[in-house]
Amino acid sequence: MTAAVPEVNHNPIPLYSLFTANIISLVGNIFSAIAIPWFVLQTTGSATQTGITGFFTILPVVLAGFLGGTLIDRLGYKRTSIISDLASGVTTALIPIFYFTIGLEFWQLMILVFLGALLDTPGSSARHALLPELAEQAGMPIERATSLTHVIERGSRLIGAPLAGLLISIMGTANVLWLDAISFFISAGIIGVMIAAPKTVKSEEEKKAGNYFAEMKEGLRFIANDKLILAIVIMIMLTNFLDSVFSGVVRPVYVKAVYDNAVSLGLLIAANGGGAVIGGLIFASIGHRLPRHTVFVAAFVLTGLQFWVYALQPPIYILAASVLITSMGAGPLNPIIGAVEFERIPPDMRGRVFGAVTAGAWMAMPFGMLLGGVLTEKFSYLPMLIALGITYFFTTISMAFIPAMKEMNRKVQAAAD
Repeated sequence: MTAAVPEVNHNPIPLYSLFTANIISLVGNIFSAIAIPWFVLQTTGSATQTGITGFFTILPVVLAGFLGGTLIDRLGYKRTSIISDLASGVTTALIPIFYFTIGLEFWQLMILVFLGALLDTPGSSARHALLPELAEQAGMPIERATSLTHVIERGSRLIGAPLAGLLISIMGTANVLWLDAISFFISAGIIGVMIAAPKTVKSEEEKKAGNYFAEMKEGLRFIANDKLILAIVIMIMLTNFLDSVFSGVVRPVYVKAVYDNAVSLGLLIAANGGGAVIGGLIFASIGHRLPRHTVFVAAFVLTGLQFWVYALQPPIYILAASVLITSMGAGPLNPIIGAVEFERIPPDMRGRVFGAVTAGAWMAMPFGMLLGGVLTEKFSYLPMLIALGITYFFTTISMAFIPAMKEMNRKVQAAAD
């Protein structure tokens, strides 16, 4: 007679509450991601000022990543998420408040954009750090949980982008930002009510005794010593630089010149999100059985083909369909990176390491926005698309030959610090 196997009671409600909070917050974010650059283009007609706007959107992500990661570990993931959402909601609401009352100058808009991104970043990292324990509580493999997280991220573009384009044409850009502010408050409420704060590895006394900057250096040292994570950060930094030139400047200028309406921009961003959702769902179902490195490289190469399709200047429906197909390559990328991070990063270091990884990956993006604005102003969008297509291909195909990146096929268990 064999002993009965104890039944494991899984509770998926907290995990799906996290997914819901992310959906609401991300849809609001895509509203502002479309509304603000379009507002600048409408009021100034300047690709350079559009690039400056992108610069002040991305730079605070880098700063918050480097400086805020240790704060996330100290405050706790749930508390950081709530505080960040509430602060971001207030900052975002100030944009339409200023616009409809005292008026909104360009420099004032840049300050509010900077503060909004600065406050939003720690919240996003904190919610990301909550995932492993909630996935375990729900009985879900980490590859599937990270895939669904990024399906939600990409799916928010599918839902939010065309809706944003439609609402901008109906309500105006300033009014759409009210919806973004409200989304932060709803997200904070869901996290506060539906998710219990996870148990921390370090006690409050240990946190108080530690040195803030020493802990921050510890996170940076961890990345430097892990060759795979370091290689991923460097390669993502390069591809994000190219992506920021395209999405921050070249694409909105291209759409304004070729199609001349915000609905087309929303449609293309939605196609990008829809393709990534399809790729992410495929990876969620079979990804844990596939070689990560091969999928990672092939997916990147497929994604880069979109630049060549844009350069052909096809009708909008052909371009949208092509973007949908090439964007399927984006689906597995972040889930693979997320699974590797959760497997290798100790639980009590997630905040500072995730923050540093995000900062490193996004470090070149604000400069890509600035450089993209200046070069697009000088050379126009077509030469920029050809240059992006060539550079992106050689950058991504090189990942097949980097020995450290082949380590992502080997699954390891993160040790407690």
